[in-house]
Amino acid sequence: MTTSGKLIIFSAPSGAGKTTIVQHLLRTFPEALEFSVSACSRPMRKDESEGVDYYFLSVEEFKHRISMDEFVEWEEVYTDNFYGTLKVEIERIWRKGKCVIFDVDVNGGLNLKNIFREKALAIFVMPPSISSLEERLRKRETETPESIARRMGKAEEELNKSKAFDKVILNNKLEEAFVQAEQVTRDFLRIPAPHP
Repeated sequence: MTTSGKLIIFSAPSGAGKTTIVQHLLRTFPEALEFSVSACSRPMRKDESEGVDYYFLSVEEFKHRISMDEFVEWEEVYTDNFYGTLKVEIERIWRKGKCVIFDVDVNGGLNLKNIFREKALAIFVMPPSISSLEERLRKRETETPESIARRMGKAEEELNKSKAFDKVILNNKLEEAFVQAEQVTRDFLRIPAPHP
């Protein structure tokens, strides 16, 4: 098994199921994978925790850390709505001898792949359709009609970037997507298949 110094990147439009797949892989391969907690400048949602879901920074703090070159990659997704990966987070996980697993937006995923190249496996989670994405976002009940409209506008553009990823997993049936995600993870990290 070769895990340290490697990264697995999951990207998708909002609502495609990447977070659910990443959480499944973390439960399946706890000895090999550790989640990279991103930093963001948006407010914390009621079901989120500092340092678990995100490192929540003010816009000023985020901009200061950009100026100090503390991010591997960052992006202003919407005005004053920043997301990024702190260098210390990746180094912390690699020091433990684990592979870093990311749950990031599509541009963030491509940025990470361009930086880390063959050390990184970039996976795009494809929703069955645009309408299924919208339905999933509405069911979350964490989004306003405006934010849903904004995310849907961004989703079409993101789907067009799927070809730039190493692998595409169609999330039509979640159990099948889990199996595919496990297989690509095993292959990339050379984890032997479990004995039946």
